[in-house]
This record gives sequence, structure tokens and C-alpha cells, in this order.
Amino acid sequence: MNMLDHIVIHSMQVCRVATLLAGRLKDQGLFLNFDLVQAAALLHDITKTRSFQTAENHALTGGQFLSERGFPEVGDLVRQHVKLDEYHDPVMLGEAEIINYADKRVLHDEVVSIDKRLAYIIERYAKAPEHEQGIRWLWEKTRLIEDRIFRDLPIARQDLSDLVNAEDGSVDFGDYQKIRDGF
Repeated sequence: MNMLDHIVIHSMQVCRVATLLAGRLKDQGLFLNFDLVQAAALLHDITKTRSFQTAENHALTGGQFLSERGFPEVGDLVRQHVKLDEYHDPVMLGEAEIINYADKRVLHDEVVSIDKRLAYIIERYAKAPEHEQGIRWLWEKTRLIEDRIFRDLPIARQDLSDLVNAEDGSVDFGDYQKIRDGF
């Protein structure tokens, strides 16, 4: 897909966040398909690079791309990484919520607070007042997901960056070229 290197690195970091959370939540008794989380997190921005030229919705086209190639479950999660199909009250956690949340915690290759990521997204993508309003609505929903995730974990949301960096992880940033070439 000729993904730009910084998008590959971002995707790898989102994968590290998502798999750490999925693993910790699984330890707390929440069943999540770890392999599905890992695949969708790595591939969530698969059509992002080309979207810079086409202005396509990369979440939708990424989901379609994967579904058409025989990976409908992964495609469904990729399609929802920007905006979930449904927001439940109370929040129910599944693979889609984990991928969606993990993406909102990673700015480029850095794990940041959702407030820092929100500021970046507004600056970059809110070209009109209605865009900013929609982004802020999504972020309020993300805050509810974040509250639900960390309610069940013996870790604090502000410690997520340190935890991700402390994990040896299945993704080695020094060897991302090999992973990229395997896409």
C-alpha cells in the first residue's frame, strides 16, 4: 500500500497500546480476541497514505480493502477506528472500542493523553465549525470509553505511556521496515 513510514510507525504504536490494553483487560476477565485486536491495530491506517491524494475516508476504504481480501472481521474493526458504529450507554467494551481508543491515544509515535490528541486533531482537521463540533462529540464518547477501560484495570490512564514503553512488545520500532514489507 506504499504507506508512509510515519504512518507505519504510528500503526505499530497503536498496536502496542491496543494489545497492552486487550491483554490487561483479558487478565481482568473481559474476553477479547487478542489476534483480531493486533491485526486491526496494525492495519487501521492501511489506506491513509493514499487518502492524502484521494480525500477518501481512510477508515471506510481500509475496512473495505481488508474485507474484500477475505478479512471481514479485521475490516470491520478498521472501519470503526475513527468512529464507532454504535456508542452504548453504559459503555460495552469490545475489540472495536479498544482499537478506536488506542488510535486516539497515539499522536504520531507517542502515547499521549486524549486531550493532547484532541488538540492536534482539531488543529489539523477542523476546517469548519461543524467539523470541530463533530470531533468534540467523538472525543466525549472516547472519554466514556476511557473511563470504562480504566475502571477495570489496576493501572491509571496517565501511566499508559510508561507501561507501553516498558513492555518489550511484539513490535520492534528498530525493525519496522521488515514488518512494513510484510504488509
